[in-house]
Amino acid sequence: MLERELEVAVAAARAAGVVIRRYYDTPLDVAQKGKDHPVTAADVEADREIHAIVSRAFPEDGWLSEETADSTDRLERRRVWVVDPLDGTKEFIQHIAEFCVCVALVEDGHPCAAVTYDPVRDRVYAARRGAGTTVDGTPVRVSATADPRAARVLASRSEDARGEWAAYRPHCRVELTGSVAFKLALVAAGDADATFSLTPKNEWDICSGTLLIQEAGGIITDRYGQPLRFNRPDPLRPGLIAANAALYEPLTALIRRVEGAPPR
Repeated sequence: MLERELEVAVAAARAAGVVIRRYYDTPLDVAQKGKDHPVTAADVEADREIHAIVSRAFPEDGWLSEETADSTDRLERRRVWVVDPLDGTKEFIQHIAEFCVCVALVEDGHPCAAVTYDPVRDRVYAARRGAGTTVDGTPVRVSATADPRAARVLASRSEDARGEWAAYRPHCRVELTGSVAFKLALVAAGDADATFSLTPKNEWDICSGTLLIQEAGGIITDRYGQPLRFNRPDPLRPGLIAANAALYEPLTALIRRVEGAPPR
């Protein structure tokens, strides 16, 4: 099941990647959607490419994308595509190759097919419900590291610049890495052990990565330990914690100690 949906998601993500690579080494006009939220022509054009491919294949499905004006119509749909055409625009602008394309299908609030595409390395992270996670077609699993002190935990550069990771550096190996979705893909592939953010994230930032993590044997929740559900009226979710299954509980315990408040 869902083979065709995943094929369409891969094709759409790759098409967006062609757009993004075309803009990557050219001068960019950067606009601001809000404070510290840049957008470029690459974001917008990649969004159009994905929407055209997905809507042609599945015209009855709903749509939620960072670069498309939201519509409550999606709330009436059982199946909704959740898309970030370029997650990590800041890295893209700075020529830091840690950004990606995210295309996921949500059914009844849960992701069931997902692709995170790294256009610089031409690397496809893909998952569908019950079929595992692959990287370029090869099955992958999360790591087995259980001790936070030995764990590679991927962190946001902007959060680190605000001092939010200083208290964690004595307790784990903090590695600054690009976009949220890029970090989740690395954790799913076993190339890192965990990532978390205690600041709100939008559905399109984390939807594809949620399925990648789950199908690779990991655990992902919001910052309070609650399951993530998608296609909500408000797409903003309260942060996230993602790790391999052995590390998740020790990591959440560490977060509780550092933050001084238990998940609720």
